[in-house]
Order: sequence, then C-alpha cells, then structure tokens
Amino acid sequence: MPPNSDDGKHPPDAALDLSDAERDALHDLQLGIEHVHRAYGTLLEFHHQLGHAMDRISDAEDELREAGHEEWADTIRDQHLPAGAISDQWTYELVEEFSAEFITEIDDFETAVRDDLADGVGHVRERRQQRRIRERAADDS
Repeated sequence: MPPNSDDGKHPPDAALDLSDAERDALHDLQLGIEHVHRAYGTLLEFHHQLGHAMDRISDAEDELREAGHEEWADTIRDQHLPAGAISDQWTYELVEEFSAEFITEIDDFETAVRDDLADGVGHVRERRQQRRIRERAADDS
C-alpha cells in the first residue's frame, strides 16, 4: 500500500496538498500548542515545588514554636502559609485556571483550524517531508 493511501496510518494525499502558507500556519500553530503544553508542565512543576517548599515552611513554624519563638511561628502561620503565590492565588488555582481556560480554548482553536484546513490531519509539514523522503527512497530502489 502506498505511504499516503487512506490506511488509517497515513492521511489521504488531499490532506497534504495545502499551500505553503497554510502548511506553515498549521505547523506554527501546532508547535505553539506543543509549547503551551510544555508550559503547563512547567506550571505543574512550579506548583509541586512550591507545595514542597510550603510544607517545609510549615515544619519550620512548628519547630520555631517548639523552640519558644511564638512570634516568628505566628508570622509564618498568619502571613506566609495562607498567602497565595501570585495575586493571592494558590498555585493549584493557577493550574486549574490555565488548564480549564487557556489550554482548552487554544486546543479547541487549533483543532478547528486543522479540521478546516487539513481535514483534521496534524503534523502536515512533517507528513509532507515524510512523503518526499519515502518517495525519494522508492525512486532510488
């Protein structure tokens, strides 16, 4: 079966026959989406690291209190532990908002553009490159 037939693994040629501008736009949009997802991973890492940091600060509160430093322990309890990381938001709130709003909206947009321009086929630039490399290899065989 040719590498671009409709076998479920390879899209039909029509999905690859886009203008250079369309292909470039889809490629850049898809790369942008991939970077958004990487940023989300970084945000999750930030969330987890800050959570661990706050656990240690909470331990320090207990230790300061045990050592007789009530005022310092109270400052941790009353000011630092309840404070949000950014604009009084805790990191889980940032993660939830980013995931529920930004990622969902930009993913939906990318899907709509890809559906409209390429019949839902992704990685159109890479697929075209794959097709050319395989055709070149078949021609030299």
